[in-house]
Amino acid sequence: MKAVFITGHGGNEVVEVRECERPTRKSGEVLLRVQAATLNQVDLYMRNSGAGITHRLPQIMGLDAAGVVEEVDAGESVLKPGQCVVVHPGISCGRCEFCQRGEGVLCVRMQFLGEHRDGSFAQWISVPAQNVFPMPAGLSFVEAAALGVNHLTAWRMLFTKAQVKPWETVLVFGIGGGVSLAAMQLAKAIGARVIVTSRDDAKLERALALGADHGINSKTEDVAKAVLAHTGGRGVDVVIENVGESAWSAAMKSLVRGGRLVTCGATTGDQPPADIRRIFIRQLQILGSTHGDLSEFADLLSFVERQRIVPVIDSVHPIDEVHAALARLEAGQQFGKIGLQLGEA
Repeated sequence: MKAVFITGHGGNEVVEVRECERPTRKSGEVLLRVQAATLNQVDLYMRNSGAGITHRLPQIMGLDAAGVVEEVDAGESVLKPGQCVVVHPGISCGRCEFCQRGEGVLCVRMQFLGEHRDGSFAQWISVPAQNVFPMPAGLSFVEAAALGVNHLTAWRMLFTKAQVKPWETVLVFGIGGGVSLAAMQLAKAIGARVIVTSRDDAKLERALALGADHGINSKTEDVAKAVLAHTGGRGVDVVIENVGESAWSAAMKSLVRGGRLVTCGATTGDQPPADIRRIFIRQLQILGSTHGDLSEFADLLSFVERQRIVPVIDSVHPIDEVHAALARLEAGQQFGKIGLQLGEA
């Protein structure tokens, strides 16, 4: 089979498409013919350095995946050969204190595909059955694959952490990126008002066409002042951000008293000003969030099918063009998810 490997750390010169052996399914696992995957920021991180993440080289890249079940245990009751499925990429130990209390996303021995073990940029993968879910109806394989990281991350941020209500206003930074677009889609699906930011007017126009209520150009406008103007001087109930340092001050100033800021990234730096006085005087809540657990993924998939949500796909590349796909992600040119085609369209 073909698979995409990182052979070292650096740029695209360490990324290779190779022929390798098809994985052997173990008891309790599901063997999948992968049809599609999507690129995530962590793919760039693993290529560039992988610092702080225990891994070996060479290693197959990729977190999320959608495909078709090839083999399962004889006693498997949910999955069957030929079924279209989507993968949750976080494999928890099931034994630590966090797994035991139902918080598998906090597992101390969590192994993510494409980070701690071989990933999903391969034509075949074998993963634990608990990590494989029936694919929502009406989606392509690329669209379904996109749910496993970005939409799940946004789901936990919005509904587990911030507990957003339909009557609230949400500010989403960096529209165009996968998590940000997913957050906008999910928040609008429950009826919340959504304000988005970008440094690109074209991305703001596309977001407005997809349902955003207001767009703010963070390059030419003062975000906090614009937010207050759009909310009658009140501010927003929730901020969803994965930008970090460059957006932090505006994010804090945009919140209403008692508002919640949920962060899942720090692409522009991880040491923003704390602004502690603002936090305690205005009684703000700062919430960290990463990915989501198996039960949240099940809820998300059900919601997506019920609400007919379709992830935004920027472009789809065949496996042999993975370098071009990574370059597009690195340049920040995308609006939505960049897909990788591994099987039939």
